[in-house]
Amino acid sequence: MSAMITVNVELGERAYPIHIGAGLIGRTELFAPHIKGASVAIVTNSTIDPLYGDRLRAALEPLGKKVTTVVLPDGEAHKNWETLNQIFDALLTERADRKTTLIALGGGVVGDMTGFAAASYMRGVPFIQVPTTLLSQVDSSVGGKTGINHPLGKNMIGAFYQPQAVIADIAALHSLPERELAAGMAEVIKTAAIKDAEFFEWIEANVDALNRQDETALAHAVKRSCEIKASVVASDEREGGQRAILNFGHTFGHAIEAGLGYGEWLHGEAVGCGMVMAADLSVRLGKLDEAARQRLVRVIEAAKLPVTAPKLGDDRYVDLMKIDKKAEAGEIKFILLTRFGATEIAGAPDQAVRATLAASI
Repeated sequence: MSAMITVNVELGERAYPIHIGAGLIGRTELFAPHIKGASVAIVTNSTIDPLYGDRLRAALEPLGKKVTTVVLPDGEAHKNWETLNQIFDALLTERADRKTTLIALGGGVVGDMTGFAAASYMRGVPFIQVPTTLLSQVDSSVGGKTGINHPLGKNMIGAFYQPQAVIADIAALHSLPERELAAGMAEVIKTAAIKDAEFFEWIEANVDALNRQDETALAHAVKRSCEIKASVVASDEREGGQRAILNFGHTFGHAIEAGLGYGEWLHGEAVGCGMVMAADLSVRLGKLDEAARQRLVRVIEAAKLPVTAPKLGDDRYVDLMKIDKKAEAGEIKFILLTRFGATEIAGAPDQAVRATLAASI
């Protein structure tokens, strides 16, 4: 891929660009407009810093800023208060001020925690997302959701806080293990399923190219996913209505993550299986035809994602799903698929939910 593509998230004074292309981490001119203060803090993890930290620091060097790097432990299991405090400790030790810009270099965990730190430190400092996984490029880096996990629920503590820019370097995806790439595919499939039937058909036809990390195919998948998410976020920034459809598969998926222990399954693996479960429930409630459900399951399997849920026990699943940001007065709200490109947000009878659980495990 030779040319850079830019998708804009239209949020008035909080609008920002998403730059998509190969080799972007090293391009000084993409960072310069968004760094106003005298210092920068790169937040990354122990896996990503050896791969891309030097490249990013070299890109920042011509700007003449003081650059600090905070290296966090890698993995969803560390998305908690203790790790978040490592960021605050470093910022306070370096006497970072309100114009210090944070740069999140890594996947969704790094991006979520850096964004939450940026929203909280001195009541708000600017930050830039540099996502290095497919999942973070197509989903978590876009839209301003930031936060950490709690033992009782995923992403239950956080803030809506938009970045100054998202710089998605497609070349970084070549260093992803197969399992991490598959996890990102879950969010690509989800985005197409809920909003763009034509894009879903494209994924069906190109899933093999995506699995082998064809750069042209990946660039299109990232671009279209970001366009769709940007449109949804622009219409409902704080998830008061339509934005909740982006959680298709997440109600079941978050229960899997919390029930197994964070990090046992990757987020995308849980979402992939969660979509299978949500589609099953959609069929049981008469919202979706069986042929569409089978198509969804086939493409999730083709993306090398799990389609059989872990055994947690029905009561445990139900309890975990009640600790969900969409739940209202203890009632679980599900994102149901009605056809490719269309969804419905609704509750479901306990009997139907338990039937889905029985069929999915």
